[in-house]
Amino acid sequence: MTVVFAAELWEWDARRTDSWTFVSLPAEEPDDIRARHAGPRRGFGSVRVRVTIGATNWRTSIFPDASRGAYVLPVKRAVREAEGLGVGDVCTVTVELAGP
Repeated sequence: MTVVFAAELWEWDARRTDSWTFVSLPAEEPDDIRARHAGPRRGFGSVRVRVTIGATNWRTSIFPDASRGAYVLPVKRAVREAEGLGVGDVCTVTVELAGP
């Protein structure tokens, strides 16, 4: 399953001093993701993914966020710097589920 979407980068309020920056996957995706990853869950309900933003590719995990009703993707500093992105910027994201 691959999801391509545009999203705004946002900073996690609880850890602003650590610069945890995320994008939210589209709200309609959680049911499809859960259905494809039924069974034992990884830590925090995370799902392994491959991600592309601009020319940068990496492997990471997405996490369910009940308050947003969506999965969220952490975007590490190295990616933001390589792509010239900051909080509030909108970017195109490709997320490919890596398997259960």
